[in-house]
Amino acid sequence: MTAKSAAAAARATVYGYPRQGPDRELKKAIEGYWKGRVTADTLHRTAAELRRSAWRQLAEAGVHEVPTGDFSYYDHVLDATVMVGAIPDRHRAAVKADALDGYFAMARGTQEVAPLEMTKWFDTNYHYLVPELGPDTVFAADSAKQVGELREALALGLAARPVLVGPVTYLLLAKPAPGVPDDFEPLTLLDRLLPVYAEVLADLRAAGAEWVQLDEPALVQDRTPAELNAAARAYRELGTLTDRPRLLVASYFDRLGEALPVLAKAPVDGLALDFTGPAAGNLDDLAAVGGLPGKRLVAGVVDGRNIWINDFERSLSVLGTLLGLADRVDVSASCSLLHVPLDAAAERDIEPQIARWLAFARQKTTEVVTLARGLARGTDTIAAELAANRADLASRAGSPITHDPAVRSRSHAVTVADTRRSPSYTERSVAQRAHLNLPPLPTTTIGSFPQTGELRTARADLRAGRIGTAAYERRIEAEIREVIAFQEKAGLDVLVHGEPERNDMVQYFAEQLTGYLATRHGWVQSYGTRYVRPPILAGDISRPEPMTVRWTTYAQSLTSRPVKGMLTGPVTMLAWSFVRDDQPLSETARQVALALRDEVNDLEAAGTSVIQVDEPALRETLPLRAAGRAAYLAWATEAFRLTTGGARPATQIHTHMCYAEFGDVVQAIDDLDADVISLEAARSHMQVARELAEHGYPREAGPGVYDIHSPRVPSAAEATALLRKGLEAIPAERLWVNPDCGLKTRGWPEVRASLENLVTAAREVRGQLSSGAF
Repeated sequence: MTAKSAAAAARATVYGYPRQGPDRELKKAIEGYWKGRVTADTLHRTAAELRRSAWRQLAEAGVHEVPTGDFSYYDHVLDATVMVGAIPDRHRAAVKADALDGYFAMARGTQEVAPLEMTKWFDTNYHYLVPELGPDTVFAADSAKQVGELREALALGLAARPVLVGPVTYLLLAKPAPGVPDDFEPLTLLDRLLPVYAEVLADLRAAGAEWVQLDEPALVQDRTPAELNAAARAYRELGTLTDRPRLLVASYFDRLGEALPVLAKAPVDGLALDFTGPAAGNLDDLAAVGGLPGKRLVAGVVDGRNIWINDFERSLSVLGTLLGLADRVDVSASCSLLHVPLDAAAERDIEPQIARWLAFARQKTTEVVTLARGLARGTDTIAAELAANRADLASRAGSPITHDPAVRSRSHAVTVADTRRSPSYTERSVAQRAHLNLPPLPTTTIGSFPQTGELRTARADLRAGRIGTAAYERRIEAEIREVIAFQEKAGLDVLVHGEPERNDMVQYFAEQLTGYLATRHGWVQSYGTRYVRPPILAGDISRPEPMTVRWTTYAQSLTSRPVKGMLTGPVTMLAWSFVRDDQPLSETARQVALALRDEVNDLEAAGTSVIQVDEPALRETLPLRAAGRAAYLAWATEAFRLTTGGARPATQIHTHMCYAEFGDVVQAIDDLDADVISLEAARSHMQVARELAEHGYPREAGPGVYDIHSPRVPSAAEATALLRKGLEAIPAERLWVNPDCGLKTRGWPEVRASLENLVTAAREVRGQLSSGAF
């Protein structure tokens, strides 16, 4: 096909779409089901209507081929686990008794059975449930969900493309099941898995699928020759099946690199590639391998992970270059639109000129359709859209919100000394122990306590003007008194105020910093029914006044035990926001760090002796390819140290990280120079404690003994067993006892019982240590 005919054939599509509905109807239905207020039939009907509504919106916008199978009640990787029959042994009875309840048991656990481990989906804030595999795993195809959703879309008269997690990525994301040696490699199961995928593909073909998309984002990471050979073998086998639909292999989040020639040569019918951000290198790489003659190319030129409007002229230039490199060029977002909110038009409180800079899922769909039309029919057909786009881009570039001379001057004046705490940890720890006088194995929590319905109602009433500021603050004070009283009674050693005033650990700070925009309806799925509203980092950052001092000092006035000041660190403030794309991330991080440094100083001045600066996103933001990691970790750790570098020696600085693979950032954790770090460890059976020990981590650490992402209450014996595992790696004088993460999403009854069991476990092991029985 010539470039001209490839352009004429250009169509619009997307890889996936937000699942929740315009008012988070899916979340409400699922949580209603868990509480017994919604029946399974009602839940299924709600889900089906949300799917139909999303497909109709896409089709009406001009999308030629809608995705199916990307919808999920909890997580699409868990859906893949069900599809290939890789149900863990401990969940098989629950799944057999009731498929839906068994599905949720795998996701959330029950009081009797632990859930699957959960971790971050590549470098996003979406969490997936990790498949558990072993040499005895037997796969079996179950394509009911995928076939059923395809038939729903076809019944609406739509062209539809099922989307599946690819077999190579599925195995590369998996871990050895409990009891299986850690050196077991799930990828060795590929030959056992491929016939199952072949069966699913045949089922989809029989149901009417012309194309099926197989997502292989794991191939954008650095891969060994053996892993690349496995990918080649997988797609050689699937590509040569006689009874299959046409195959579109998709990658996103970075360039394919050495995996690109492997997939380009494979007997598949098309590739979907990301051409935004770090993946822009795919353009040159594709030319270097001679393009994709005879194949379809789906070009991801609209950023599917950020909320800024597309630069149409730049995208059309990329698309024009691609025309000569494939048999057919279609236009898409760079990845699933799952990672952005649904509709920017719902944001009535954002100033109209600024709102024109924003594109959520619906607006990005329109951008994709506009670009496809311009590519297929010529730019004259989108002249008005091009002119409006140029004006909006110029408006943003010239806005005073994006450039504050005072902020930039302070940032440029930062010195190396500002990013170094003095004296060393060894000397600081002596001062801190003398000042705090904590017992061995000190107990604490990560920061937040349950956000009750009453608290959410109080915030809504304040926003709506139904109550005044004084009444609202009295409600917050009452909650803090209850949280402090419970912690004292339970026997915790370092307390928190519970964060009742905070809607979200990033949004709360963003609303008090210049340069940020907050949304009302910008919900994005983090995991399961947990949705967040990432703020928009639009301009230069400063802190007009203290943000946390009032509530921390009030809590401290209620107790003689130390109360932690709680801050969200600069890297997490970036990672869990939609960050500006018009300057280096390192500069934005430095601006945020300076604002937080002011808050640390004010907390100290108010008498706070323990300050926690959370950085759960440090690992998640790590570049997917090793070549970019050193530079990222250099500015990320510098930003943390700039935040805390002015703290006094006797002030104990904590940090916290959760739900990521920490092994490859242990040196960076060390480089933060925090006095204490708490980390997720319960679901991974203290893996991180072993990783810290292997590194020789010299500071204090609290690997979690209570998995807060599950409603189950761990017994004191279970917490004791995990604590004992922690002591095998970390000396008692440097080991803390804490949950995995904050308690915001949990209910008070389970929190009370779990923390009481946690304190009981700590006391039991302390006694064993003091008696020499351990």
